[in-house]
Amino acid sequence: MSNVKLGNIIEKILGKRDEKEKKEKKPRSQPAGSLAAYHSKPAKISVPPERIYIKARVLQSLEDLDAIKNEVNSGNILIVRLGPLAKKNADDVKKAINELCDFTQQIDGDIARLGEERVVVTPSFVKIWREKTT
Repeated sequence: MSNVKLGNIIEKILGKRDEKEKKEKKPRSQPAGSLAAYHSKPAKISVPPERIYIKARVLQSLEDLDAIKNEVNSGNILIVRLGPLAKKNADDVKKAINELCDFTQQIDGDIARLGEERVVVTPSFVKIWREKTT
């Protein structure tokens, strides 16, 4: 799969997420007393850890997503390369991006595209700056 196609897939998925959030305009996190807080949602990090690392990971299969989520839950910033998975199965890339988008929304983190075959995933205390387009 060429990088242009992978970039288009990532942009479509992340673009839909941004549009959906703008339309809904609801808070991303649940109130502390709500029942949703007691379900098995990933924990939102309220205080940054003492050390924060930026780590690069290659997504070889969907099984690698748990390790990526654990790193973000630990307070680290992940740069994930999707190219190897895209060469195997484009549908798995879509699933992976959607799962990472859902995950970042649950923890009030952030996700953005970096180039044609990479995304960056951040914990709740790190937000990604996006230039406004006209």
